[in-house]
Amino acid sequence: MDASEKMRSSPKKSTRTHIPLARGILRRQSGQTLLEVALLTPLLLLMLLGVIEMGRYAHIGILVGNAARAGAAYGAQSLPQSADTPGIQAAADNDFQNNGQIVSNLTVASATSCGCDSSGTIAPAACIGAGAGTCVSGHWVVMVSVTASGTFSGLFSYPGIPPSIAISRTCTIRVAN
Repeated sequence: MDASEKMRSSPKKSTRTHIPLARGILRRQSGQTLLEVALLTPLLLLMLLGVIEMGRYAHIGILVGNAARAGAAYGAQSLPQSADTPGIQAAADNDFQNNGQIVSNLTVASATSCGCDSSGTIAPAACIGAGAGTCVSGHWVVMVSVTASGTFSGLFSYPGIPPSIAISRTCTIRVAN
C-alpha cells in the first residue's frame, strides 16, 4: 500500500478535532431560533392584522362603488328613470344588500345633469322636466350621477387611526334617450 492509499483510507485527524468544536457552537446557539421567533411573532401578527384590515377596507370600497354603479345603471335606462330617485335608491340598496351588507350603512344621492355634446365636449345646460332639450350644435345629452356613501369600521382600535372611516364613490352614466 502506497502513501496515497493510506491517506484515503485513514480518517483525517483534523476532522476529528472539528467535530467537538462544532457541537459546542451548536449547544450555545440552541435557543437563538426560539428567541428570534418569540421576538418577531408579535410584529408579524400586527402586520397580518393590518393586511386584513386593508383588504376589508378595499372590499367595502368596492361594494360602495358597485352600489353607486347599480343605481346609475338603473337611472341611465331612460329619461323618466333618471329622475326616479326612489328607484335609483332601491337599485343601489339591493346591490349593497345582495353582497351581504347592511342597507342602513349606505347613503345614496342622485342628480341629473344636461348639456349639449359637441365633438365630445359637453356644454352644461338647464334640465327642464324629464324630456330632452334642444341644442344649436351637437346633440342633447342627459347624465345621471349617483353618489353612494358607506362607513368602514375596523375590527380593532389602532392608535392614530379613527375607529370608522367614511367611504364615498360616485358613478356618472349617460342616459339613453
